[in-house]
Amino acid sequence: MAKSAAPSGTRDFLADDLRRRRAAFTTVSDIFERYGFDPLETPAFERLEVLTGKYGEEASQLLFKILRRGVHEASGKPDLALRYDHTVPLARVIGTHGAKLPNPYKRYAIGPVWRADRPQEGRFREFVQCDIDTVGSSSPLADAEVVLALAESLDALGVNRFRFLVNSREALRGLLEVYGVAEENGDGVLATLDKLDKVGAGAVAKELVDERGLDVASAERLAEDVASDDPDLIRSKLATNERGQRGLAQIDSLLELTASLGDRAVFAPRMVRGLDYYTGAIYEVEAEGFPGSIAAGGRYDGLVASLGGPDMPACGGSIGIERILAMQDTGDAPAVGLDVAITVLGGQAELMKLASELRAQGLRVGTYLGSSGKLGKQLQWANAQNARFAVIFGSEEQESGEVTVRDMVSGDQSRVPLAQASAYLRERLER
Repeated sequence: MAKSAAPSGTRDFLADDLRRRRAAFTTVSDIFERYGFDPLETPAFERLEVLTGKYGEEASQLLFKILRRGVHEASGKPDLALRYDHTVPLARVIGTHGAKLPNPYKRYAIGPVWRADRPQEGRFREFVQCDIDTVGSSSPLADAEVVLALAESLDALGVNRFRFLVNSREALRGLLEVYGVAEENGDGVLATLDKLDKVGAGAVAKELVDERGLDVASAERLAEDVASDDPDLIRSKLATNERGQRGLAQIDSLLELTASLGDRAVFAPRMVRGLDYYTGAIYEVEAEGFPGSIAAGGRYDGLVASLGGPDMPACGGSIGIERILAMQDTGDAPAVGLDVAITVLGGQAELMKLASELRAQGLRVGTYLGSSGKLGKQLQWANAQNARFAVIFGSEEQESGEVTVRDMVSGDQSRVPLAQASAYLRERLER
């Protein structure tokens, strides 16, 4: 079994699961399209230099690196990596194809990404992300539009009682200024603060001292302030900080523009987001019954320029659809089966013609391909295929130019002229 199992952190999807996943992806893509976003597909891997240094120190360790190949294989050095998300590849596309794209450019991407993470319950090394982004607009309307599209998608996927936890990188940077944290140390300090939910304020304060160089008193107060998740406390701390006030204005603007969500969007000072490329409003989505966040995003105005493209503002978000699919109870949902199963007892040419006519009408049709000539065995096969109807064309039917149509649910059977079988089956299925 070990040799035949899928690699750790990956999965095989059989027919019913795959159909359910495709239906979910279609639901999300249809909503994204209604908001005016165009689809984009990028390669599964990128040049390592494109991905390196874009995700923060902890996340960068999770890149799946690809060793050099061919004559360079002996070097043992990587030059490519599987994509970590869809955002950095988007920024690279803007740098490559910017002149051909509308401005602003609104795109969505639904496809697999890879993380060299430790597999565990609900966490995979290969999984699908549903991304939506706008590049080329600094308007807060762009941020709000992404949030509303994500919210509508979550509703359509059947997620109940979710909340957008909103913060701002500018507000967080302003708070670091209040505590005297040097600008060059900001990314590292924010990466540590992002661990609050995992390790608690005490452990975060210790790391701020031991690894980030803060004094004990400042580290403890900073960790406690952010951990308190008290908007009024943070507003008071930022009352005289210009950068912090800009950040608070970003938060308030996003909450105002998404007021239709009611209390499903709130200012949450504890929410940090560890990725380095964020520059403005940021958010994560928590939902009752789901571990961790199920969606996240924010503004990342400098990313395109960092990849050699023009200096363009950008914002976007992503749905953790794998967590949603994994937590949803499919209950006793019936398996999707054939519309028509055709048994083969003779008259193969006539049956193949009938199968072609049915398929031309959009029906799912299967023809028995086994070696048994016994009707009972073939009906067992039709039942295993969850077929709605079975077509029997035995010696009696062949002599009379008819087929027997068997209802696989009720067991009822009807004789129908072969020439009318296609229309009859279509009518029964529509009924």
